[in-house]
Amino acid sequence: MAEHILVVEDEEGIRQLISDALTPHGFSVSTARNVAAATALIASTPPDLAIIDWMMPQTSGVDLIRQLRASDTTRALPIMMLTARSTESDTIHGLDAGADDYMHKPFSTRELVSRVKAMLRRSVNHARSSLLQAGRLKLDPATHRVSIDKDQIELAQTEFRLLQFLLGHQDRVYSRAQLLDHVWGVNHMVDERTVDVHILRLRKALRAHGIGDLVETVRGAGYRLTSKTENN
Repeated sequence: MAEHILVVEDEEGIRQLISDALTPHGFSVSTARNVAAATALIASTPPDLAIIDWMMPQTSGVDLIRQLRASDTTRALPIMMLTARSTESDTIHGLDAGADDYMHKPFSTRELVSRVKAMLRRSVNHARSSLLQAGRLKLDPATHRVSIDKDQIELAQTEFRLLQFLLGHQDRVYSRAQLLDHVWGVNHMVDERTVDVHILRLRKALRAHGIGDLVETVRGAGYRLTSKTENN
């Protein structure tokens, strides 16, 4: 599945420039002209990375970044700040607000694409090695352990990989085909119905500890792991 980039920029020409630069590299790009539109897009289709302009009408990009960092679902979202402000103090201010990278206008689209790819690589590597959590559920990739509260959960290898992927992409909906690509690999020779079997097994293991509804079925779309559980 194409990685989803959100561009938040009030100038239409720059939004189009960035979209045109990223799309040929296989990225899916959404754009928003202000913070209100960006917030709605993030809620409906969570991005893998956001490029946010500093100066926008009503609410600034810095304020949006602070909002994203304050939310559990977007706290780890890779964010690049894009702005005409070029002083050292401005850069520090943007990074302190929570931006992961910073580019000044005017900018090179080739450099922007390169930085986006690097940020996504770092994000993927971090997700693979970091402790993942949703409410009472924790998964530690380093020790290959899953726990709910203090109880260890035994999962088969496939269910473990499936849970790890869903925990790393909470609240995003994935189709069966997409889950096969991400969990089984792009060269898999597995029927899509196999996903349903492993989802059922995963739910059964979680249900024994009262969080069987953590993995939701989205009718006509696929599955998602919600960050909000009944025991939060």
